[in-house]
Amino acid sequence: AYTRFGFPDIGLVSMDEVADALSAIRERAELPVIVDIDTGFGNALNVRRTVRVFEARGAAALQLEDQITPKRCGHLSDKSLVARGEMVAKIKAALDARASADMLLIARTDAIAVEGFNAAMDRIHAFREAGADVGFVEAPTNPEQIATIARLPFPQLINIVVGGKTPEIPNDELKKLGFAGVLYANTALQAAVLGMQRALSHLKTHGQMGDGAGMLVSFKERQRLVDIQSFQDMERRYSPDKQ
Repeated sequence: AYTRFGFPDIGLVSMDEVADALSAIRERAELPVIVDIDTGFGNALNVRRTVRVFEARGAAALQLEDQITPKRCGHLSDKSLVARGEMVAKIKAALDARASADMLLIARTDAIAVEGFNAAMDRIHAFREAGADVGFVEAPTNPEQIATIARLPFPQLINIVVGGKTPEIPNDELKKLGFAGVLYANTALQAAVLGMQRALSHLKTHGQMGDGAGMLVSFKERQRLVDIQSFQDMERRYSPDKQ
């Protein structure tokens, strides 16, 4: 939403648009990819189709949440939830739709901000009973809540949004508490935005970049990141003169 369209994270991106982004990532990335499918883009039947499409395009794990459609960023206010039974039905639909149990289902609840911490814990237990592989209680607001979530008897993720509702705790401490993984949502985005603002402000002020003023990767590094050498090698290999 932010980087492709310049929209806020309030449910404006469609299933097809996210699926296209996944396809582009999987074409180049060899690491497993976790995909945020928001609310599944509709009801339980929409969830079934979403799971099939995203699994076919190479998702290693899907994150499904219990907000209404359209959803909001987990660290914004004024969120609303579907009934617990509706989310349980979506989880079951997702599990029925997946072709392989190797593709994990992450069940997220945003209930802390809406119904309180105890309700969030009740929901995450229900999601596990429905078959979710991993739990994700979004936006705990203090270390005590974080520690309680970590003690849940199945794998848990925690989401760190710099400037958001959850206090940042060092990764080694989160691991000791028992979390299976940490999401740093928006970290790369926020860093990239700051870098662009600094570089373009420098350009506007000075009328040139010069040596980049320490704000740009080198031309050589840019080419390395996109693996230009392998493409040049293929161009030579498939040259008509070589056939």
